[in-house]
Amino acid sequence: MLISATAFCLLSGPAVAAEPLELRSHAALEKATAFMRSISTEGGFLWRYSEDLQERWGENKATPSQIWIQPPGTPSMGQAFLRIYEVTKDQRYLEAAQAAASALARGQLESGGWDYLIDFDPAKSSQWYRRTDKGQIDEDQAAGKRNITTFDDDNTQSALQFLMAFVEAAPSKDAAEVRTIREALEYGLAKMLEAQYPNGAWPQRYNGRPRDLGKYPARRATIPESFPREHPRSDYAGFYTLNDHTQRDCIRTMLEAFKQFGDRKYLEAALRGGDFLVAAQLPNPQPAWAQQYNFAMKPAWARAFEPPSVCTGESAGAIRTLIELYLETGEEKLLKPIPAAIDWFQRSRLGPNTWARFYELGTNKPIYGDRDGKIHYRLDEISEERRRGYAWQGNFNIPATIAYFGEVQKAGRQAYIARREIKSPQTEAQRAALEKQAEQVIAALDERGRWIANGRIETRVFIRSVQTLCDYLESLP
Repeated sequence: MLISATAFCLLSGPAVAAEPLELRSHAALEKATAFMRSISTEGGFLWRYSEDLQERWGENKATPSQIWIQPPGTPSMGQAFLRIYEVTKDQRYLEAAQAAASALARGQLESGGWDYLIDFDPAKSSQWYRRTDKGQIDEDQAAGKRNITTFDDDNTQSALQFLMAFVEAAPSKDAAEVRTIREALEYGLAKMLEAQYPNGAWPQRYNGRPRDLGKYPARRATIPESFPREHPRSDYAGFYTLNDHTQRDCIRTMLEAFKQFGDRKYLEAALRGGDFLVAAQLPNPQPAWAQQYNFAMKPAWARAFEPPSVCTGESAGAIRTLIELYLETGEEKLLKPIPAAIDWFQRSRLGPNTWARFYELGTNKPIYGDRDGKIHYRLDEISEERRRGYAWQGNFNIPATIAYFGEVQKAGRQAYIARREIKSPQTEAQRAALEKQAEQVIAALDERGRWIANGRIETRVFIRSVQTLCDYLESLP
């Protein structure tokens, strides 16, 4: 049975500086968790709140009856509570995580995953077709409800990864509420397998309906001789998607499911995901990746400012995903696309450690997009809103990705894995730095248990602060 947030022991005054840092760290975690639970909705969270709680936001403005899924929303907060539980073994943090997991289970869609938000207002919630509605309403009623699983922005994937972590941590596997959460997890993983295309790709969104698999033959990506120069205003949600790390996050979720449950169907799904990335590499002279592909495996438009192109950020992400999957499985074929892609990176730099986000298909010229749905060749041609609201140039983690590949190649798979798993003894300097960071985090906590950033209560700040305190506590002898 869940206990209320007020059951946490709150500090009644400022921390006494003479108290050991260890005790003050525990007290800060208690106080901050109690406050965050007091502003939660059915155990779930948004992204940020005004200090007086009169305004709330996820990615967009939200209401008191809503919680958010996309990080740093409810799954991320649940993982933070599990992190505290891992370090402290205090049951209250597991109960906070359970409340978040239960909120996600209640909001799960019949299609298996989650929309960007869950609304617990009874009138508004009826707009969605929930898993728990299955068999309770007829087909006509279901057809009029929202039922779109979202893989964009680590939405459904983060929820499933948190539910896996919670089920693994829960000591009472047969408790009724834990069983309900596990049912949601198993259903979600099954539908995620169903959402994968035969070629190993996942879409940005999935409606839960069976597909005619013959319509999606496996083929290699090609660069089209021509493509629409203006946005076609067509639906792209079902396309094969790398954008916003969709494919990477799906593969990671499948790998985590394999590690937890040992069922090879999850490993095979992850490997199919890797096969898709290999096939999605564009041919020379642009052997990198696009943000999304149509069913003919050609780069395609997404949003009005995202034209068909070679995309540096997604290409770096594809390389890292292939390396991660290789380290997990030993499949050498996963590394074969990488040298040619690195060579393309080297040829396409705008300056030291600087690339354009998009390169035109065929010409390899930097291109830019705007809400007018047209392709632009100069950054100063696009609106100020899009210039500020999208990363058009940068390093896109490319230098670090190239270095990562070099390290794995040099060490070899087994040696790299062994080295990665060695936990080096903490130095005095590292310990002192952790203590300083913990002191700063505690000092920033106000009397009510809030970490305020820019005049707002933000889940990302809570999560980051919790991580710092847990790292410190874990470092103690």
